[in-house]
Amino acid sequence: MRAPLYVPGMRNVWVAAAAALAMVLVFGLAGCPKKKPKGPTCDSNEDCDDGLVCVEKKCVQCAEDKQCGDGQKCEAGACVADNACSKDADCGDGQVCKAGKCTACASDGECGPGGKCQAGACERAKACASDEECEDDEDCVDGFCQRTWEGGGGDASCQLQTIYFGFDDDSVQESERDRLDANGTCIEKNADKGVYVYGHTDAVGTDEYNIALSERRARAAADYLTRLGIDPDKLDIVPKGEAEITGQGDDQDRRVEFQFH
Repeated sequence: MRAPLYVPGMRNVWVAAAAALAMVLVFGLAGCPKKKPKGPTCDSNEDCDDGLVCVEKKCVQCAEDKQCGDGQKCEAGACVADNACSKDADCGDGQVCKAGKCTACASDGECGPGGKCQAGACERAKACASDEECEDDEDCVDGFCQRTWEGGGGDASCQLQTIYFGFDDDSVQESERDRLDANGTCIEKNADKGVYVYGHTDAVGTDEYNIALSERRARAAADYLTRLGIDPDKLDIVPKGEAEITGQGDDQDRRVEFQFH
């Protein structure tokens, strides 16, 4: 048998090629990032995109409140607005729920039928089923003992209540819907009267921006009342911007007020 043809230097070439291949494999494997699973499944936080965490085999936005920003909480794996309340009953110490936050009252109308705002705290009216359950100077109206003779403009048995908004926001929050529902009932009781819908803002921003924002707030409130069945021709939108600051804080300034005419 003939011996294999020997080419000078060939052995060194093969050795060098093998070494180079080995280096490629070593560095390639070392530098290859861990593949992330397709879809939302995961085994650890490293399997998720930046900003997500692994909870029960799923990549989600958060697992606890501290992983969310200011004013947010973690709910079902997502960061959502941390509203302290959605209705007055969620608040204590005579506070009312305004734009999702428990705060002091500013007027009697915020304290429900027959209620009084005393030094920022609501004294709510007593529930009743008949006049006999109320004081001598009170009548049982809409399930509450009320001094109907103290009523202002419009039907003495109802008052138009102010609603409030979040910062730079013109959406009607859940906490304000009960007040708007009550306003709708009150407006229906005064079918011969129109209503001014005054939009307001705090002092942040330019005059032009705040006029536009106050108009959007007033229009959002009017649209809500219209969906309740109120004739839109009875509602006159008046944007006030920051012209009538309350002096009681920005939260009180971001509001829409209603007045019979």
